[in-house]
Amino acid sequence: MFVIAVLVLVGTGLTVNSETHSLTYIYTALSKPVGLPGIHEFTAMGLLDDRMIDYFDSENQVKVPRQEWMRERLPADYWDIGTQSRKSKQQWFKVNIDILMERMRQNDSANPHVLQRMVGCEGETQPDGTLRFVRGKHMYAYDGDDFLSFDDKNGVWVAPIKEALLTKRKWDSVQVLKEYTKGYLENECIDWLSKFVYYGQKQLKQKSPPEVYVFAKKARVEANLILTCLATGFYPKDIIMRIRRNGRVLTADDGLTSSDILPNNDETFQRRDHVEILKSDLSKFSCEVVHEATGVDVTKTWENGDPPEGHEPGAPIAGVVGGLLALVALVAGVVGLILYLRRRRRANDNQGSSNPAGTPLMTGKCFLVQRFSYIQQCSR
Repeated sequence: MFVIAVLVLVGTGLTVNSETHSLTYIYTALSKPVGLPGIHEFTAMGLLDDRMIDYFDSENQVKVPRQEWMRERLPADYWDIGTQSRKSKQQWFKVNIDILMERMRQNDSANPHVLQRMVGCEGETQPDGTLRFVRGKHMYAYDGDDFLSFDDKNGVWVAPIKEALLTKRKWDSVQVLKEYTKGYLENECIDWLSKFVYYGQKQLKQKSPPEVYVFAKKARVEANLILTCLATGFYPKDIIMRIRRNGRVLTADDGLTSSDILPNNDETFQRRDHVEILKSDLSKFSCEVVHEATGVDVTKTWENGDPPEGHEPGAPIAGVVGGLLALVALVAGVVGLILYLRRRRRANDNQGSSNPAGTPLMTGKCFLVQRFSYIQQCSR
């Protein structure tokens, strides 16, 4: 499942440190306005090694660079063509959300629905400086659930749910569509990835070490505390974090939970793991963080009764939340909406509702016309 651009990519992107690079485009469309600040009916963004390089939304109707080197190196017609392409995609998504709602028998016009697409490639740097194709990704999700994906190795579409089978059959029956999709992922996407890596190489080499905090806060249960290990401000995103109790690594079986890797608004990342413990627990706890890209290997300890290390218990969290607001606030509404729709849909399924095949989503013919109408596929 992918829920939205930021939340997906922070878990799957690759970093400069490993000499592997990724180029990914994410499209998110809503069936109707939701009236939330910063949440648009349609958004599209491109990301290079997890950093946003371009952006478009249905309110501003212009594809714009999000990195200075993109603005400097790419001509004006690149952005003009990209803007027209994104506008076409916006219409395409609107039509197909309606088709999917009909197929799912979702006549509840009061509730918005979400259709998403993620497409891109990953390449590995070779001794001669070129990028070798590693893998491609081209997938769709509806209301937060996987709907359809392209198997690049076998050149076929994969339908994880029955409602997508009709689309799979239609797309698989169009040989030129499958060849084009595979060719884009393995060739054209890699060509653009190589170009962007070259243009942005100075920025891509920049690394940032994590700041590490360990602290405890009150839990809902009066007799407990929530012990938190926080690392923030690091780039690239790959990081190892462990919480130990008397030397033993804690796991989910011990009640350990993690935020996973989340973005800050300055193109760095954060991760926060926490576990609920008894106030009376006199064990020695430690937080270990390893960030290989910057050579950081730090362990901070916490024992019951220890004061926070240079901060009040809430200060690290407050600082991180403040930094996240500019970015996460834009996606939180959509994520919450998706989770709500998933729960609602599953509740309906449990009540015995059925979804017929209905009208085909994005038939092969229409899809081909739409995709080949682009003057340059760089504007994906």
